[in-house]
Amino acid sequence: MTPTSPIPLGRLLLGLALGAALPVQADDTTLTGDWGGLRRELDAQGIRFTGDYSGETAYNAHGGQHRSARYSQNLKLGVQFDLGKLYGFNNGDRIQVTINDRRGNSASEDLVGNRLPIQENYGGLYTRLTELSYERTLFTPALNVKLGYMAMGNDLGGLDSGILCNFMNAGFCGHPLNMSGGSGWTNYPNARLGARVKYDFAPNWQLRVAAFNVDPESNGNSSRAWKLSPKHTTGTVVPIELVYKHAGNLPGEYKLGYYYDSSDVKRIGSSKEVSGRGGHYLLIDQAVWASDSSAGRVLHAFGQYSAASEAASPFSKWYGAGVVLYKPFEGRPRDTLALGYGRAVPNPRSREVQELAAFNAGNDYPNLNNAEQLIELSYGYQATPWLTLRPDVQYILEPGAFSGENIDNALVLGLQVKAVF
Repeated sequence: MTPTSPIPLGRLLLGLALGAALPVQADDTTLTGDWGGLRRELDAQGIRFTGDYSGETAYNAHGGQHRSARYSQNLKLGVQFDLGKLYGFNNGDRIQVTINDRRGNSASEDLVGNRLPIQENYGGLYTRLTELSYERTLFTPALNVKLGYMAMGNDLGGLDSGILCNFMNAGFCGHPLNMSGGSGWTNYPNARLGARVKYDFAPNWQLRVAAFNVDPESNGNSSRAWKLSPKHTTGTVVPIELVYKHAGNLPGEYKLGYYYDSSDVKRIGSSKEVSGRGGHYLLIDQAVWASDSSAGRVLHAFGQYSAASEAASPFSKWYGAGVVLYKPFEGRPRDTLALGYGRAVPNPRSREVQELAAFNAGNDYPNLNNAEQLIELSYGYQATPWLTLRPDVQYILEPGAFSGENIDNALVLGLQVKAVF
């Protein structure tokens, strides 16, 4: 392939400026449109710009700790360089650069007091580099390698279909939270140095293996926002994942995974250390019904199970299940209706530590259920090809299961807004 000629910097900057000012056309897939044709030309030459915004407002209508609302937002901007188009490489060589900015306040921390974040986009409230990676095939198209500075969860631990982000609560959207809560696993936007390998060993089967640096002191540390090198390495986390996907009228995706973090950490309820900690998980997304009379109307069922180290993870097990109906109404082909149930189980060792602390202080320990539970109902309304509005209702049972506090069950009303630039 012959490399294409570069586009002058001045024209690129002019295109970006005009993109925000040009009127949005009804058939545009992004808010800023095609930049007068420049965006399409850049993409053809190997430079693809991406961007999206999400804003999440949550109002605690009943129970919890305080009656009020909180808002949080996430802004992501990226550029991908296709080295095949730019320089004639022929192994799918790509470089990805992504930056991220988060702002706002937490409904879980300020209003309810629960463990499962009501707003999935809250956390790490600063601007940071969240990916600088290089990806290519190696030896055969079936073997794909990616290395650099990136979040583990971009390629592992979640369902590729994206079904789980039809919800606003982080318990569903993304990955089981006991992965990151009980090991050096990192999810977006937390990035670490690492490498990931994908191997398609059969038509429907894929094996994924990775190794990432573990650096707890960089988590949520704004002074590390632009530093790729670790501050203090404690070990390496190695996940391995088996993926099965099948197409057809009722497609499905199945993932079975295991991960091990070699870091030495304190054993819960003891001054001794445990050498290494691990976990395993099972994720399922299966279409169970498809309409014969309305193309695209499909009902998917999903399931999640994840278990983390009993010795060192305060969040030992997660169970999640639910359904998502695509195209719930005729004439609304890109809308979704989602209902989910989740159960987050604290480590019994953590509960024993809390009970002992209450006893030593002469206080009664509340009679709590052994898990925080979540019921969530949402409707994704595709207002335009680039704008999604998602009214959301969450009912949280035993919000104090992790903190050991007696907190009333909470009813939270929310709205998520997503826009693609």
